[in-house]
Amino acid sequence: MHSVFKLLLLLVVEARVCYSSFDGDTVHDDVESLRGKPLSGSPSNLVALGGSSKWKRKSIVTLALTVLTSSQAILIVWSKRAGKYEYSVTTANFLVEALKCALSLAALARIWRTEGVTEDNRLRTTLDEVSVYPIPAALYLVKNLLQYYIFAYVDAPGYQILKNLNIISTGVLYRIILKKKLSETQWAAFILLCAGCTTAQLKSNSDRVLQTPFQGWLMAIIMALLSGFAGVYTEAIIKKRPSRNINVQNFWLYVFGMVFNAVVILVQDFDAVINKGFFHGYTLITFLMILNHALSGIAVSMVMKYADNIVKVYSTSVAMLLTAVVSVFLFGFHLSLAFFLGSTVVSVSVYLHSIGKIQR
Repeated sequence: MHSVFKLLLLLVVEARVCYSSFDGDTVHDDVESLRGKPLSGSPSNLVALGGSSKWKRKSIVTLALTVLTSSQAILIVWSKRAGKYEYSVTTANFLVEALKCALSLAALARIWRTEGVTEDNRLRTTLDEVSVYPIPAALYLVKNLLQYYIFAYVDAPGYQILKNLNIISTGVLYRIILKKKLSETQWAAFILLCAGCTTAQLKSNSDRVLQTPFQGWLMAIIMALLSGFAGVYTEAIIKKRPSRNINVQNFWLYVFGMVFNAVVILVQDFDAVINKGFFHGYTLITFLMILNHALSGIAVSMVMKYADNIVKVYSTSVAMLLTAVVSVFLFGFHLSLAFFLGSTVVSVSVYLHSIGKIQR
């Protein structure tokens, strides 16, 4: 256990060094590289068009992430048969990474045809740039595996409630790694978030105080820490070189994701895959779930590129409410008063957090 905490400490220090090395210098270099180059159109029109385009792009990717995330837990639960996964979770994760990698390459191929190959969209890169991608890929691997097993202890709406713990871990790691100060309003939102998560998990018709057992809470906390650290670290990597095409950055991240998931298949499910086949137990819902996960992953990276992790957790929190409503019709989920009150508090928390100004 001591070695694990030591490893996390080293990763935090490395991420801070990584972010501090480009926080000002890289942006300055990009600005310097533009000096002396002619710009078409008036400055005011360029600013207006650029701001409008950026806002539109941010809105689209955020909306897409919200919709995709709201259906993510539902598809995972729906893919189970008699409470069990008939397919291999490790092969499903591998296919998610492979599909994300293929989609990134397809997007790059389209860009190469229309714009040509440039320094910012070519796949060829340096060892220093590629060496940072295995860390978030490994963190996402563990987090994604836990995402399947946690459903043995929680339902889809409860899972979305617990996922809001990501906001706490993201806020703390934002302060530690990216050295960004959060306002008092945002820290107050964290307290409300904890209260909302706890309230939504209250079970009035049982002797147990919480619906989710200890194992579920433990997995949720670990997932929140892994997701928060991986998200902040990935944002630091993606924004290290602002002009770098997002599809190139995604490609290298997903390549390492494929490698790590392939290793897990060999270690954990090799015999089952050889004897039963790679796609044993797969259904249409399974493939839809894989597609959803792949598109969600790409949407997350785009939100990090054009917005930040705060927008990401806000989007996924709104998805919690959509998941609860849809679960009423699909799984017969009953919206109890505790869940309604907890969701309301969480919504207020997310709103307060979103309006709080992030200060350095």
